Amino acid sequence: MTSAEPPAESDEQRELRADAERNRERILAAARILFAREGLGVSMAAVAREAGVGKATLSRRFATREDLITAVFADRMDAYAAAVDTALADADPWRGFAGYVHAVCAMQAADRGFADVLTMTFPTAKPLEARRAQAYNGLLEVITRAQASGHLRPEFSDRDMVILLMANAGVVAATGDAAPDAWQRLVGYMLQSFATPGTELPPLPPPPQPQALYRAMIRLTRPHPTSDTEKQPRHPA
Repeated sequence: MTSAEPPAESDEQRELRADAERNRERILAAARILFAREGLGVSMAAVAREAGVGKATLSRRFATREDLITAVFADRMDAYAAAVDTALADADPWRGFAGYVHAVCAMQAADRGFADVLTMTFPTAKPLEARRAQAYNGLLEVITRAQASGHLRPEFSDRDMVILLMANAGVVAATGDAAPDAWQRLVGYMLQSFATPGTELPPLPPPPQPQALYRAMIRLTRPHPTSDTEKQPRHPA
């Protein structure tokens, strides 16, 4: 006795499925652009407008804001976790730690939305939070190795990394494209403060030009997009 085969998919069903996938990709592309440019304060309605779809279509593809954020930043969370692996693979624990700090802060600078993701928590976004937890556990090992080498201050805490990411997110948001390299100056100073006396450090990156900082200050007077969600601070990195 053979089991019945499922009915063949009709042309109409195939077209509906293809249309649904196209809408999903349009929504993701729009969200990536808006989140990267403006941060997670962008409303779901703005994402729908950018994608050229209705709010109902967006809701069918992504039932919650957390679902959309998880899909948009899945690859970046993979890169975030990979930065820990790279640091642990470095034979020089301090160089691995410093490289990790710079790599993660560079990810924030490249994408304002990701800068927000690293300093917020999304309890219902289980895949995203699982990836973050994996990276966090690796970071603890990176810190332990760097401290054991004698180059990272013994009082350094994983919470100091959270503070740095919050500070860097603020610099990235404030300077934008007016002074896009300003974050590197902050990171250089912070690495100096994390290192023990005698640790060899590269020269500080140059400060932004006065005109660039002035343009950044002008940016701060402009209205910001209204968020339709409440940001929640994150404790561990």
